[in-house]
Amino acid sequence: MPIIDRRTFLACSAAIAAATTIPASALPASDAVAREAGVKLKLGLNAFSFDAALRRGTMTLADAVHFCAKNGVDALDATGYYFPGYPAVPTDETIYALKRTAFVNGVAISGTGVRNDFAVADAAARAKDVQMVKDWVVVASKLGAPVLRVFSGVKRPDGYTFDQALAWMVDDFKQCADFGRQHGVVLALQQHNDFLKTADETIRTIQAVDSAWFACILDIGSLRSADPYVEIEKLVPYAVSWQIKELVGRNGKEEPTDLAKIKAIIDRSGYRGYVPFEALGAGDPTPRIIAFLGKIRSAFGL
Repeated sequence: MPIIDRRTFLACSAAIAAATTIPASALPASDAVAREAGVKLKLGLNAFSFDAALRRGTMTLADAVHFCAKNGVDALDATGYYFPGYPAVPTDETIYALKRTAFVNGVAISGTGVRNDFAVADAAARAKDVQMVKDWVVVASKLGAPVLRVFSGVKRPDGYTFDQALAWMVDDFKQCADFGRQHGVVLALQQHNDFLKTADETIRTIQAVDSAWFACILDIGSLRSADPYVEIEKLVPYAVSWQIKELVGRNGKEEPTDLAKIKAIIDRSGYRGYVPFEALGAGDPTPRIIAFLGKIRSAFGL
């Protein structure tokens, strides 16, 4: 059976979608995620909210699942860093134990993620990270996680232009996206104010990879160079998941997130899927997470 490339896939999807009314902002020129019109949101918790406890070993990902179940959160984004032995892949026993715990508690595993760096000139180092991403695609598939979060790279490489680095990065992402396709896992790029700093740069990368299996995780806290809400709205059509954070950046300065504005953008643009959130700070994270969860529920009507 021939493989359908992303542009053919999108063209067919567009024909099907023509029978429904879709906001104009939901369909940019190319490479937007093809989905039904309207909004359908499910709450998720990013495991990074419990970062310190998970790293110390005083908490496990299974504990995070139970937190979600007790607090009515639909899903856990079970970041790969918190599995024993990362970046080595966990044993099947570990993977399936977490999968079962989530299932019997009515909590989905909405995704997982790795910390790759494709913004380095060393081809061997990148190849090692490409293999790591592929290894964790298999983990995501076994977990039943539909998406694996990846990054562009830590910083812009010295001695190379943006375009030079983007060219090799796109080749790396194409390999990973094709491997994701083979295992039914979407690769989702989290822009993180690192190599990629703006919505336009992120969109350019997604369009260059040109795969139905490569999209965006919309990190609202890492768009810091302009009006964050304008930047966020640009990225919604490319998003398959989010990181809702307490702070956004405006011209390099942080300010509290206006959750009502985020919800208004979602309503205008259309999004269906998980909206994982992340709450950070010193001390016991539980009260902070619960407080932020309450604010999200109030603003989003969930």
